[in-house]
Amino acid sequence: MATTPGSAASCVSWCCQVGSVFPLAGSSSSPRSPRSPRTPRSPRTPRSPRTPRSPRSPRPDPQQPADADVLSGAGPSPGSATSCSADDPNCKPSPKNCYRLIVAGSPRVGKSSLVARFLNNKFPDDHKPTIEEFYRKLYRIRGEVYQMDVLDTSGHDPFPALRRTSYLTGDLFVLVFSLDNRDSYEEVIRLRETILETHMAAWHSGGPKRPPHPPRVPMVIAGNKADMEPRAVSPAEAKAFVANKECCDFVEVSAARNENVARLFGVLMELAGLPLEMAPDLHRRLAPPADGSLQGMPSTSSAKKCTLSIKRRLSDACGVVTPNVRRPSLRTDLRIMRDKTGASSAKNHETHCALQ
Repeated sequence: MATTPGSAASCVSWCCQVGSVFPLAGSSSSPRSPRSPRTPRSPRTPRSPRTPRSPRSPRPDPQQPADADVLSGAGPSPGSATSCSADDPNCKPSPKNCYRLIVAGSPRVGKSSLVARFLNNKFPDDHKPTIEEFYRKLYRIRGEVYQMDVLDTSGHDPFPALRRTSYLTGDLFVLVFSLDNRDSYEEVIRLRETILETHMAAWHSGGPKRPPHPPRVPMVIAGNKADMEPRAVSPAEAKAFVANKECCDFVEVSAARNENVARLFGVLMELAGLPLEMAPDLHRRLAPPADGSLQGMPSTSSAKKCTLSIKRRLSDACGVVTPNVRRPSLRTDLRIMRDKTGASSAKNHETHCALQ
């Protein structure tokens, strides 16, 4: 039977002819040989644990010299055996060695400049209005640790009740006025009366555990800007004012020239009954550590004393400003006030609040 080209029968016959010439895969008559079984893999050996890396040594600060730990005099290095850490109980002050210094006065009289001289012996070139600054300095004097909190107050008084709370928590005061400003001197006189009245009112309103005697409030009136002319207040007038005052003295100073600043704080420490080595010129200043610890403060007396004066050889006192310290909360201030005045924590209807 004849087939027409392009029909289905012709396509089938053509495929049969091609298949006879080129056999398809799998159409071979010889069977395939079976595959050999795979050899099992050997179990992996467990990895050895990694050895911990040794801690990297801190990189030296190129801006800070190698001997910047001690700003004056000789002392141990921060990593020496004679330095103490923050975890060492011997480096923590006892409550009886913790004090608070309040620096008050009118605006723009040099309060912050005196505080900078007291802490770091520096004088700020530019003036920035102070809201309220809090600092802390730690001392080691004759084997004991002392803590001095410094509160640099603002010249303005937007919250009188909070300001009285600060006055109550203060143990010693520096009242600053400018010798070329009469109003600032009169403001210092008012501040002194306010501080004394606040302490006396808190003592009278204390509970049965209050101290038997009225509180002593040591304070020094500082006549700053002695290098300025003309003067509106004479030093003789200020000395006559404090002549018959208890625990009060006057010192004429110049924060810009660093005149009588050390004497100012020396007189204040003497009035408060504190070690004289807490004055800025009678102890070694240590550079504040970056981590906030007391690594730079030696726990024992240093062997190198060739550069120290006679007074500093006897005690080998040192001090360091604690970095990044926060101002205590209002609740802490109230607790300090309660402990100082002897007020009972129990409810007492006869006790009146002194912060009115």
